[in-house]
Amino acid sequence: QVQLSESGGGLVQAGGSLRVSCAASGLSFSTRAMAWFRQAPGKEREFVAYISWTGGITYYAESVKGRFTISRDNAKNMVFLQMNSLKPEDTAVYYCAAGRPGYSNTYDTEYAYGYWGQGTQVTVSS
Repeated sequence: QVQLSESGGGLVQAGGSLRVSCAASGLSFSTRAMAWFRQAPGKEREFVAYISWTGGITYYAESVKGRFTISRDNAKNMVFLQMNSLKPEDTAVYYCAAGRPGYSNTYDTEYAYGYWGQGTQVTVSS
């Protein structure tokens, strides 16, 4: 079955950096767009970053643009989110998601993704 497994979360001070990773199995990873979403306590899950199946197209939420970088390694079935200049408001559970074929136009909505990981906690202290 399809599995997405995030890792790399943790506690970091404001201004610091962290990289979270997502390992995928059970799907044709190299043909799937991938994305990162996050959910802070008491808030709805929100889009963070998107990467096309080739890695040639990326999109970011305005709140993370210029600070976060999404990348992927199709040979290893992994997607990454490098987070720099972290802020306390970046504190959330971070989820990776695998895209549904044909839904790239709605890349910033949960509906565009058919598989989700269990999430990894990122906490930024002030």
